[in-house]
Amino acid sequence: MKRNCISLCALLLAACSAVFAQSSRWTSSLVNSEDNAGSGAAQAAPSVAIKTGVLPPLSRVSFGAGVSPLGVGLQASTNLNQHMNLRATGNILKINENNISTNGFNIDADLNLASAGASLDFYPWSRHGFRLSPGVLFYNQNGGTGTFTAQAGTSFTLNDFTYYASSTNPVTGVGTLGLHSQNPAFTITTGWGNTIPRNGGHWSFPFELGIALIGSPAVNVALNSGQVCDSNGLNCVNVASDPTVQANLQAQVDKYRNDLDPLKTYPIVSIGVAYSFRIR
Repeated sequence: MKRNCISLCALLLAACSAVFAQSSRWTSSLVNSEDNAGSGAAQAAPSVAIKTGVLPPLSRVSFGAGVSPLGVGLQASTNLNQHMNLRATGNILKINENNISTNGFNIDADLNLASAGASLDFYPWSRHGFRLSPGVLFYNQNGGTGTFTAQAGTSFTLNDFTYYASSTNPVTGVGTLGLHSQNPAFTITTGWGNTIPRNGGHWSFPFELGIALIGSPAVNVALNSGQVCDSNGLNCVNVASDPTVQANLQAQVDKYRNDLDPLKTYPIVSIGVAYSFRIR
């Protein structure tokens, strides 16, 4: 995966070099036209550029916002040439959810999403909005935390084995979820809507669909206090030190990891709005 990220960076650098080379040829061609054809030809060149929608490289920027499974996002982009834009993105979201019930536990959870990335948007047909976008999440701290509680006298299950929380010493624990085991992470998306319209417009409403290869989610749960007993409330043991409880806990965590493993190809589905303008 690191090789893919390095290759992507090299591709971005090569694209920028090609853009500036194209810009130099465009400028030289315009100067030659002025020298050879006189002032009348020099005045005709800008009208042709505007008519065909050809923009000088790095002449426009756009700023936009949207929503996706990565959170609430902001983005900025600029045009590299007639078919390519360079786009930077940032996403953030915090959600708190209390009293989630699973396997007999009550969970208070916090989801914290924070990521940033860049992509090269390639438009095969400059006058149409369809694009392909290889990219990279170079910053990814997406994840969550939670606290687990089994109320006194209630039952809960670990690895399909039923335990009963002590009536005088309820069970508590903590859990973490990491969605960033591959960091940086390669992304590939497709979509519709050019954030820098080649027809000279200002507003666009981009749609994006793809994946981020973030690696397998990291899931950990620890029961650190309390006792469990048999169904009669007798033969109580400490959850933090009893080997049978800990073995069943780890087996349950493995099931959670298996259930969440598909998220290693994290879905990206976003919709937003962007405004572009000329800077030179």
